[in-house]
Amino acid sequence: MKKSMKILIGILVVIIIALIFAGNYFYNYAVVPAEKDFLGDGSYEKSAELIQAEAWFTDDNNRTTWELKSEDGLDLSAIYLPADSDQKKTAIIAHGYMGKAEDMAQYAELYHSLGYNVLLPDARGHGSSEGDYIGFGWDERKDYQQWIQEVLDKTNADESIVLHGVSMGAATVMMTSGEELPDNVKAIVEDCGYTSAKDELSYQLKQMFNLPQFPLIQVTSLITKIRAGYFFGEADAVKQLQKNTTPMLFIHGDKDDFVPFFMLDEVYDATDAPKEKYVVPDAGHAQAMSKDPAKYKETVANFLAAHP
Repeated sequence: MKKSMKILIGILVVIIIALIFAGNYFYNYAVVPAEKDFLGDGSYEKSAELIQAEAWFTDDNNRTTWELKSEDGLDLSAIYLPADSDQKKTAIIAHGYMGKAEDMAQYAELYHSLGYNVLLPDARGHGSSEGDYIGFGWDERKDYQQWIQEVLDKTNADESIVLHGVSMGAATVMMTSGEELPDNVKAIVEDCGYTSAKDELSYQLKQMFNLPQFPLIQVTSLITKIRAGYFFGEADAVKQLQKNTTPMLFIHGDKDDFVPFFMLDEVYDATDAPKEKYVVPDAGHAQAMSKDPAKYKETVANFLAAHP
């Protein structure tokens, strides 16, 4: 009996050690900002619209850098481009996982052409902003509350503000929507955001490693709580949307297999606020804009006109 008990305890110890090792591996794989091999090398054929937008974005001499200190002491950075004339409206644009403000030229040009000032923050741990972990939109939602206030402090107290996010940026603006926001925030546009960090990471664990979510997601979530201060289950866009009162446009490509298309209905159904849905045929992940730039711009512009 004693021998059997020792063997059992030994097996349990080995399992626990293996799970801790695996949890730290997946934490480093998914949560620590670093080059990610599963995202590809970033090389692809650019559309004429994107090339034009990048040239405009790079050459704009009016762009400046804004900085603020996050609630937990990080130095955060953003690019600001003023409108050609002050119409008292600003768009804050959130990039995706392991992206940066510089990647969002086409979205910046869209809003600038509609007369908006444009603010493009680098998320914590991305671009020029400090941070040693990715919050999947959860910690970033607090940063966005600060960026909203920064806009009001530096522009006009009655400035109209739009939030627009893509992928993790979309999850960020959805999670921000459940927080207390000033009436200045008139509309939110989310493009291919996920339901929660737990759901998205569970999906990717199955897609990339053919592994079930239990117990690896739970163990990695615990390690994330210890090392980064949050559980994956906390980073829940659906729960935040249930508190949202801001009009929202939901966009998703029907061929998205990174943030799966079925998540669109889950986030759309989660809010009772005024809302619209725009499904882009044959668009993969974060390809809605590039698939049909004219229709994308028209849809966004019409939604914003309906919710000034």
